Amino acid sequence: MLTVHYKGGVVMITADNIIMFCWLIGLIVFLIIEIITLGLTTIWFAGGALVAFIASLLGMPVIVQIILFFVVSFVLLFFTRPFIQKHLNNSREKTNVNSMIGKEGKVIEAVDNFNGKGRIFVNGMEWSARAEKEDTKIPVDSRVIIKEIQGVKAIVLPVEEER
Repeated sequence: MLTVHYKGGVVMITADNIIMFCWLIGLIVFLIIEIITLGLTTIWFAGGALVAFIASLLGMPVIVQIILFFVVSFVLLFFTRPFIQKHLNNSREKTNVNSMIGKEGKVIEAVDNFNGKGRIFVNGMEWSARAEKEDTKIPVDSRVIIKEIQGVKAIVLPVEEER
């Protein structure tokens, strides 16, 4: 135990108090990082630090506080993060290349994987295109759906095969 004299009075600082304030400082630091990043990166550890801080207030041993911190943090991270990410990312608008997936386009140069040819027109832009199935040839003026983007090429499927 440390003793610090302050204006004639005695303030007792114990190892338990120091550990309790460490959990509180950890909680605050994790929350500040979370506020700055807004990426759900440290909120899980803030939850663990909060539980460890409460355990410290209740006088539990340090080893129990540390175990609670790790257990609560990892339980929150592994069990709630996927659920929360799924629901938060659901409302985000896809941008750039990802926004092209699922769009319908028109073939302006026959798509032929064997000869490495094919171009489509989608949303006012021309794209190099390849058929999703290797043996599929897609003639000019056909309607296609973009299934994925690989580099600068759109991987497409004819609309009639999509249905």
